[in-house]
Amino acid sequence: MKKDGRWVINGQKVWISRIQHSDMMILLARTTPLAEVQKRSEGLSCFLIDLKSAIGNGLTVQPILNMVNHETNELFFDNLEIPEENLLGPEGRGFKTLLDGLNAERTLIAAECIGDGYWFIDRARQYASERVVFGRPIGQNQGVQFPIAEAFIEVEAANLMRWKACEKIDAHQNAGAEANMAKHLAAMASWKAANVCLQTHGGFGFACEYDVERKFRETRLYQVAPISTNMIFSYVAEHVLGLPRSF
Repeated sequence: MKKDGRWVINGQKVWISRIQHSDMMILLARTTPLAEVQKRSEGLSCFLIDLKSAIGNGLTVQPILNMVNHETNELFFDNLEIPEENLLGPEGRGFKTLLDGLNAERTLIAAECIGDGYWFIDRARQYASERVVFGRPIGQNQGVQFPIAEAFIEVEAANLMRWKACEKIDAHQNAGAEANMAKHLAAMASWKAANVCLQTHGGFGFACEYDVERKFRETRLYQVAPISTNMIFSYVAEHVLGLPRSF
């Protein structure tokens, strides 16, 4: 709500990264009651939050311990006051303002997954070339080399979709479909490469000194966040294939 020329925010946000290391945060909050809008995406507004002044003055940060090397948090808003001029874009149209950055974010995450995929493949290739069993490198066996080759092919394919999304974003075109598909393909390709890499290393894949087990856990995250696989399927089904909205 708005009070004396300032916005007053109450609510909760789960899963947000790097709050302790950031100066500013973009917040999407409902400024028009749901009962007064025709669509759920209407009546939302974007705000720019100065974290240094907000934390401890209406904003509480609660870190969430998790299985990967990734800092994430839960936020609690208790009458946090925001100056009126901190509104980003038109009032009530914050969802569209936010969308301008989401496609770029998903494309960026796709690039990160692709980098992980190449890392896994390179580690698997190197280990398979150096590890000798029964007088020959294990990478000489088709049962070892074929999964590595297949994983590489899928990472390369995901990379092509990533660049297609980048081209549309650079041209200021709607890249929703390409960004979502790139993120999904890259997350899946990276996870497959992770499995192949761990399997190639055998027991050593679980040893911390090889870093495979750490990266294995970390790359699994991207099928869940920052957008889950099912949400991508829903977007493509509705907005690309023209199927009825499922929720």
